[in-house]
Order: sequence, then structure tokens, then C-alpha cells
Amino acid sequence: MKNFKSHFKFNKQERSGIFYLLLVIFSLQLIYILISKEVFYESEVNFALDTKVQKVLDSIKAQSKTEESSRMYSFNPNFLSDYKGYTLGMSNEEIDRLHLFRSENRWVSSAKEFQSVTHISDSLLNRIEPFFKFPEWANQSTNKKRVSRKKLEAANVEPKDLNQATAEELKVIYGIGDKLSARIIKFRNRLGGFMVNEQLYDVYGLEEEVVLSILKEFQVKQQPAIEKININTATGKEMEKLIYINQNLAIQIVTYRDSVGIIRDFSELSKIEDFPVKKIDRIKLYLSL
Repeated sequence: MKNFKSHFKFNKQERSGIFYLLLVIFSLQLIYILISKEVFYESEVNFALDTKVQKVLDSIKAQSKTEESSRMYSFNPNFLSDYKGYTLGMSNEEIDRLHLFRSENRWVSSAKEFQSVTHISDSLLNRIEPFFKFPEWANQSTNKKRVSRKKLEAANVEPKDLNQATAEELKVIYGIGDKLSARIIKFRNRLGGFMVNEQLYDVYGLEEEVVLSILKEFQVKQQPAIEKININTATGKEMEKLIYINQNLAIQIVTYRDSVGIIRDFSELSKIEDFPVKKIDRIKLYLSL
């Protein structure tokens, strides 16, 4: 025990040394704490600054996305879909007038004619007219059009029936080779015959310019006799026979029909998920209520 106590006996000089040592340790600890707080505070400030910068970047990105989504590209108003018409601000009646006009195999060749057919307002026309893109033949002057029509009438040249065209006849059109001509014939056979000219746009790989070239030489002269599918009584398997409706879509149509009891208008089909709304005008040619 005496030996143990001897370890804690210090003289005056040793006690002074221990005191100064503790003082140095305490001072170093205090300096370390102060420096740590300052560094932490600065990091907090920097973090806050980064947050502000991030908010600015997020705002720029959001604005860029908005501008991208609202950007409009050139289009041919002759092939205006229901969805495109809605996004432009047209009413159902205005869109229907255009579709009725086109169903008679007539073409809109100017912005003024588009307004005359659809009855859209001047303000809407002024907003969307810069994005109209008509084919070259529609951009000719009125006099040239009259001369061209007179020549056609004098020569008694009329487009041939698209439903009777052979692959060899189609290959005469610039831009159509063996593959595309065979693909058009195959698509026509699966349809049972073209009902309207616009169905050419549903042929995979057929460019708009090529379609327009075809329609100068071939058009639907006589619609095929088809048996329409009653959408309120047909089974999913029966609906799948239509080229525009696959198995998954047929199931969704039947499910929707069962949930509402009866489909009263074709416009209801747009409520079905993944329904090809842009092609509804062609699809309903093969359906009945």
C-alpha cells in the first residue's frame, strides 16, 4: 500500500509541470472545438448556397421541358387526327367538319380553305397557319391548278382503283420497290380491301410523300363489302380478327364494355388504355354498335 501511495507523491516542481501540461491539453481541446464549429458552419453555408443554385438549375430545366412540350412542328392539315386537333384548340365540331370533307376524297390546299371547311376562328387560324405544310402540288398558284385540271379533264385521266392495283402497277410509283409493293398488297388482303385512302398511312414503312404519290394514281373507288363487328356483342376473339385490334386491346375493350353495360358511342373507346385514338376513324369503319 505504501508503494502504491508513493506513486502519487509529487514535489512542487512536478506539480507545476503537471498543471501546465493539463493547461496545454485544455487549450488544444478548446482550439479544436472552435475550429470544428467554424468548419461546420462554413459547410452549412456552402450547402445552403448549393441548394439555391440547384433550385435555379431545376427552374431552368423545368422551363426547358415546358418549352419543348409546347413546341409545334410543321404538319399537313389534311391528315389532322382528333388528338392533334384537340391540342391545337379545335372543337369536336370543327374536327368533324374536316373529316367529313376528307371522307369525300377532297383535299384542303390552303389555310383559307382549311378555315372555310372547319369554320375555325381567325385568331386560331393566325396561330396555327405558320405550321401548315402542304405538298408541292398544293402550293402552286390558282392559275396553274386550273391548267393542270383542264389537262387532266382533256386527257380523261382518272386514278385507278387502289383495291385492284397489282404489285407491278404499284412499283411504277417513285419510292416503291418489291418490298413496299408486296407489303401494301399484304396489308390490303388482311383488311379485306381498303375502305378509305388514309389506310395507306397504316402500312409500315410507307412515307407520307410516297402515299401522296400513290393517291395521284390510285384511290379507293369501290369499298369492299365487309361484315362489321358489333362491338357490344362480339367476343375478344372476334375483335382480334380486325387488323387494328390485338389480343390485349380486345380484352380491354370487353372489360370496359362489361363495366359500362353497353358502348353507346365510338368516342368512348378513347377512354380505354392504349387504344389507338389516332386511328379511331379507320377502326370504326369495321365496327357497329
